[in-house]
Amino acid sequence: MTLHVVFVRHGESVWHAENRYAGGTDIALTERGYAQARALAEWAGQAGLTAVWASPQVRSQETARGSATHTGLPLEVDPRLRELDFGIAEGLTRDEMSRRFPDHLAAFQDDPVRNHFPKGEDPLAATDRYLAFLADLKAAHPEGGRVLVVAHSTAIRLTLCRLLGLPLRSYRQVFPFLANCALNELILRDGVPSLLALNRPVTSVIPGAPT
Repeated sequence: MTLHVVFVRHGESVWHAENRYAGGTDIALTERGYAQARALAEWAGQAGLTAVWASPQVRSQETARGSATHTGLPLEVDPRLRELDFGIAEGLTRDEMSRRFPDHLAAFQDDPVRNHFPKGEDPLAATDRYLAFLADLKAAHPEGGRVLVVAHSTAIRLTLCRLLGLPLRSYRQVFPFLANCALNELILRDGVPSLLALNRPVTSVIPGAPT
């Protein structure tokens, strides 16, 4: 059985321009974010998808809604796909953190897993729920398929590290950035994961689209 899982970070949100940490907070998309979602939907309509999933957070569902419409598939929502809560860092920029709690920020930068922000979610627990979701996804697709999963940057990067046997603490170095609405495709073949694409722009796979 071969299952393709296309992880996509939601479209640009209103906190993106200031690079504020958006975890558990529900943040709306910008106009650019909606445009990115429309490009994703155009790709989805010709991608041979068998399911479309999203996290319960608004920015994720609004990104995925058009893709579900273009494929004629229902938009499925799973609470396990939510982003990490960043605790005391939620809604702040890096400069604001350095002024308010420089010691916590320095510890986080040294090891963002062991020293995750106080009152925030343990990253290992976040990967546990993502892996549980993927296990259920595989069970629901015994003959394989190609599934779009619209979720969140930190949770996706952590999950990729864990699936590929990379140190969780290195997720920010190994995967420094996930572009909004870019394709990150993982193949699960007989339970063995491999990474097929990372940060692939949807415009590069839409016939006639500008690159």
